[in-house]
Amino acid sequence: MPLSHLPYAFYITLPPHYQLGMIFPTTLRFSCLTLLLILTVDKLGAQKVATPVTFRTSAEMVLIPVTVTDHNGKTIEGLRAEDFNILDDQKPQRIASFGSEDAPCSVGLALDISGSMQNTLSAAKGVVQAFLRTANPDDEFQLLTVSTLPTATPGFTTDIAVLEKTIDSARPGGRTALIDTIYLGLSRMREARRPRRALLILSDGIDNQSRYSQGELMRLALEADVQIYAIILPDSASGGANGDTVPFRPRLVGKPIDQARDRQGPDLLEKLADRTGGLHFRVRNDAEAQEATLKVGKALREEYLIGYQPPDSGTAGKWHRVSVKSSVPKVNVHARNGYYAP
Repeated sequence: MPLSHLPYAFYITLPPHYQLGMIFPTTLRFSCLTLLLILTVDKLGAQKVATPVTFRTSAEMVLIPVTVTDHNGKTIEGLRAEDFNILDDQKPQRIASFGSEDAPCSVGLALDISGSMQNTLSAAKGVVQAFLRTANPDDEFQLLTVSTLPTATPGFTTDIAVLEKTIDSARPGGRTALIDTIYLGLSRMREARRPRRALLILSDGIDNQSRYSQGELMRLALEADVQIYAIILPDSASGGANGDTVPFRPRLVGKPIDQARDRQGPDLLEKLADRTGGLHFRVRNDAEAQEATLKVGKALREEYLIGYQPPDSGTAGKWHRVSVKSSVPKVNVHARNGYYAP
C-alpha cells in the first residue's frame, strides 16, 4: 500500500531512509562489462570490501487530525503541542510529533437530491458551490447524490467547473437512501489520492430507503480514515429554508413515531461527525448554511496533526479509545474517538 494511503489513525511504519529524511537508490544496474571488471579485481582488495550492514528500524506512530473551535464553531489557530493532552485507553501519551499545514484533501460531497429536499435543494447547491470556492488548488473531489439509489461520479476530479455543472443539473425526486450513500462515499475513499480525506454531507437527515443499518455505517466510519462533516438542512415538511428569513420549525403534523424517526437521521449525522473528528451544523436558512460552509472549509485547512507512539495492545484488531483535550479554556476539540490496532 502506498504510504500516502495509510490511515492517519493506524500504525505507520517507515523504512530507515524516510526517517532520516534521505532518499537512497533502490536498484543498481551493472552492465556485463562492469560485472567482468569487478570479478577480475585483485582478490586481496576483494577481501577488504566490507559486508553491507542491514538496519532494521521502524517508527510506529498513531496520527490524529485535530480541529479546535470556539463556541461559535470558528477554528482556532496558533496552538502548540503543549496545549494538548492525549489519552489512549485512558492512559496519557507523550506527543511525539505535532504540525499544522494546509495539505491537499480528497473530499467526497454527498448532496441530498431526494424528494424531501424539494424546498431546500437550491440552498444545498449554493452551499456546495461555496465550499468548492474554499478549495485548495490541489484538492480533488467526488460528487455523490442521495436519492432512491446512491450515485457517484466516476473517480475523483480537480475540475471544479465540471462538478458545478453536474450540481446545477440535479433535480429533486425519489426516496432517500442516505445511509447507503454515505456508506458508498466512505468506500470510494479508497480511491482517493490525497492523504487527508473528508466527507461533507448536505441533507435533512431523513432516510427511508437504505439497506445498510446505522450500526454497519458507524462501524465503517470508525474504520475509515475519513473525517465526516455534516450540514443539516430543514426538510420540506418543516417549512423549508429557501430564503434568509425562513426559520426551522419542528414537524407539526405527524405521529410521534414519525417524529422520532425523523430525528434519528440528523442525530446519526451528528454522531458520525463527532466520532470521526469532523464538525456538524444544524442550519435554519441560507445565511446559516453559507456560514457553516465557510467554517467547514476553514476547519479542513486549519487542523493540527498530532502523533504519538501507541501502547502495546497485544491484540490485533483491538479497539483503542482515544481522547484529545486542550488546556486552553473555552474551546472545543474535535478528533476521532479511537482506532483499531492493525
